[in-house]
Amino acid sequence: MKVVKKNNVSLDHYKKLFDTFYTSLCVFSNKYTNNIEISKDIVQEVFIKIWKEQIILKDDFNVKGYLYTIVKNKSLDYLKSKEYKNHVKVNNDINLSLLTSQTYFEKHVLIEETSRLVNQAVNTLPYKCKRIIHLSLKGLGNKQISEELSISLNTVKTQKRIAYQKLRPLLKSAYLLVLNLFF
Repeated sequence: MKVVKKNNVSLDHYKKLFDTFYTSLCVFSNKYTNNIEISKDIVQEVFIKIWKEQIILKDDFNVKGYLYTIVKNKSLDYLKSKEYKNHVKVNNDINLSLLTSQTYFEKHVLIEETSRLVNQAVNTLPYKCKRIIHLSLKGLGNKQISEELSISLNTVKTQKRIAYQKLRPLLKSAYLLVLNLFF
């Protein structure tokens, strides 16, 4: 990955980067801090730093790793800070060696990236399919979805079948990514 500093950086470049990764990075940081508000602050600080220093991240494949690593480090810095120790009763169950391990980091990056890719793919579906898949991802069964949306059970099944046909090619790369990480 190349990190390049430039003077005239496009606002659209940063907006796209922010829109793409903000939510996933917040959820990822929350795995460390267990406080979503602090996690949002941490992620915002990361994006502000990138903006102020006018850093352009080249090589899209490694941008994710770079962002997740910075957020992990900032989250760990927070856990080691006086602010954290003063405001939160330190819990003996917090194991910094576990949180700083590469395995913990890789596991949660994989979870958040997979979730982001699935959500991104689901958002490309037609409205009806998207609503049904979102409810299904929340754990609702076909009968519950049909009752919630006031549609027939067959309509739910048909829309799910259409959604899965459209999602398979979109999520093939995510599946290959997961396989590569485990084998």
